[in-house]
Order: sequence, then structure tokens, then C-alpha cells
Amino acid sequence: MHFTLESTDLASKARAGVLKTDHGLIETPIFMPVGTVGSVKGVHQAELKQEIEAQIILGNTYHLYLRPGLDVLDAAGGLHQFISWDRPMLTDSGGYQVYSLSGTRKINEEGVTFQSHVDGSYHFFTPERAIDIQRIIGADIIMAFDECTPYPCEYEYAKSSMHMTHRWLKRCFNQMDRTEPKYGYEQALFPIVQGSVYNDLRTESAETIASFEAVGNAIGGLSVGEPDEELYAMTDLVANILPEDKPRYLMGVGTPANILECISLGIDMFDCVMPSRNARHGMLFTSEGIINIKNKKWEKDFTPLDPNGPTTVDSMYSKAYLRHLIRVKENLGIQIATIHNLGFYLWLVREARKHIQAGNFTSWKNQIIPRLINRL
Repeated sequence: MHFTLESTDLASKARAGVLKTDHGLIETPIFMPVGTVGSVKGVHQAELKQEIEAQIILGNTYHLYLRPGLDVLDAAGGLHQFISWDRPMLTDSGGYQVYSLSGTRKINEEGVTFQSHVDGSYHFFTPERAIDIQRIIGADIIMAFDECTPYPCEYEYAKSSMHMTHRWLKRCFNQMDRTEPKYGYEQALFPIVQGSVYNDLRTESAETIASFEAVGNAIGGLSVGEPDEELYAMTDLVANILPEDKPRYLMGVGTPANILECISLGIDMFDCVMPSRNARHGMLFTSEGIINIKNKKWEKDFTPLDPNGPTTVDSMYSKAYLRHLIRVKENLGIQIATIHNLGFYLWLVREARKHIQAGNFTSWKNQIIPRLINRL
């Protein structure tokens, strides 16, 4: 696995590059649709490729471990084979579920005990176990096991958690060294910077993560409720420390405006459930602003969903038709809205890449962001 930095913006830290994996190339900056349980909800793999033009998708270690289970994934030859996806894939380690299952988990130095949301059974994840599970799932990029701290977070807790995440990271790399990929292609481990919103902790964590000289690096523990100003400040601080010649992945971010602002700070990779989750509730992201398709104002609007945005299969449908489908709870409505939003996110990062390569990213970003945050 190798990252090549191709272009940088003259007026910002935005970059365009290519990450080479055994399942294909990833052109950065990139947005990665989230496929929690082996499916980007409501979207066929063919649509992910042909309409949305996804170059890489995500799977969730915690959910896949519970269902369908490791025995099924192992027998299938890994998640790529199980879901018929021949492009790159990334899995998180389950660390975010450590954060989100705060009411049913216990953390100690060895690992995390958690209770399944499916049947209430108890399970124990260690850094080593998280690596072994991700070996079986078989993603090209696998994430280190970490603790994602909440916001707000007391300084001493954030510091203690960060140091434990660093100790867990050493165990993750040791387990990677002791094991081999199962399916004949390379897997790369990305460590994760933590430290909440404290400058000194983020600096220490970024320097520690950089010292491991991994193929790529991630920034976690953001987009958990902090103001955008904190998100951007921490991202800027950490991106200035992480190596320039390695891809930088900002986990769980965010809105279209968040993504463009963070691209300008030197981030290369993003994921977020927002485009697909919001689609299921009738919120559309477009090149002219945000649409709540349930509003009555769209009832007799027979114009396309986004006349100036990406051309996908949803382009043939009108706002009025989609409003009707969403209101009557027709599954096709959710599918159209999801394809639209994911297609828009991928279109947006492709446009960003073009403008980085053209040398005018910053002026383009400053022009489009006021439109992106406009509520229509």
C-alpha cells in the first residue's frame, strides 16, 4: 500500500493524492460511504460503483462480529467476497462503539467488556482481538483499537484515556506483526490520534502516532458534539504534525461544509453516516443548499433534485415525486434520497480534487460553502 501526493493548493493546505491498495486506487480527497453491517443501507453495490462512484466503503467491526459472525465471514473468504465488492474497504476497530455503548461497557487496561445490543450477551475486545477480527473481515485498511472520549471531557480523563490508547496501539502493531493477512492481499493498520480538545494532548498524541511510521494515520475523537471551531482547531493542529507523505483520515466528519474546511486543513479521507442517515429522514444535500423534502413547498415542484449537482440515477426524479414517496413511506423514496446524498458527497470531493489540481481550491471553497449551508 502506497500513497502518492500529487498536488497541493497554493492558498491552503489542501492536497490531492492517490492511495494504492491491492483492491484498486483511491483518489484523494475521498469520502467513504458507511456500510455498517456489510451494506450501505438501501443501496446496491452496482449503484455504489456506477451511480455514486464510490472508490472505498466502510464496514463496522463490532456489528460484523455480532452479525453475521466471524465463522460466516471466514467461510465466505472475507467481507469483500461475502458482499461482492471488489474495490477497497476499511473497517473501524470497534473503538467508537466503546464510546457509543457507554451504558453497557466496562474499560480496563486489558480491553473492553461490552453487552451486545442484539441479544444482551457479553463480549470482550482487546487490541489483539480487534486485530484478529479485522484480519478475518479482511478490509484493506484496518483501524487500531482506541477509546473515543466524549465531549465535554475532563482533562485528566482525556489524558489517561489517550495514554491507554497509545499503549493499546503498541499491542495492535505487535499483533499485526505476529499475524498474516488471510486472503492473499495486504492489510494496513492506521493508528488514531486522540486527546479530546486539549492542545497539549492532541500534540502529544499526534507526535506519538507519527512515530509509528504507519502507512496512514487517523484523527479520532472529534465530531462528537464539539463546536465547529474546536473541530477545525484540533484538526489543523494535528494535521500540521502528521507526516505529509501519508494519508490523513478524519473519522466521522461531517457536513459538506465541514469536509471542505477540513480538506483545506490537509485532510485526505472522510466518512460519516450523515448523508445516508439524513436521507432516510428526508433531508437532502444539494449544490444550492439543504432541502427538507417533506416540506409542503416541494409538493408541486417538478424540477430535478439538484439541477446543478451530480448526475446520478436520481436525476430523473422531481422534488415533488420524492416528497410523495417519503411521505407515504415508500422504500424507493429512501433509496433515491440515499443515492442522491451519497452521490452528492462523492461529487463534492471530486470537485474539490479538481480545484486543488487547478490551483484555485480556496476561492472555489469560499464561493460554494455559503450555498451548501443555505436551507432552501
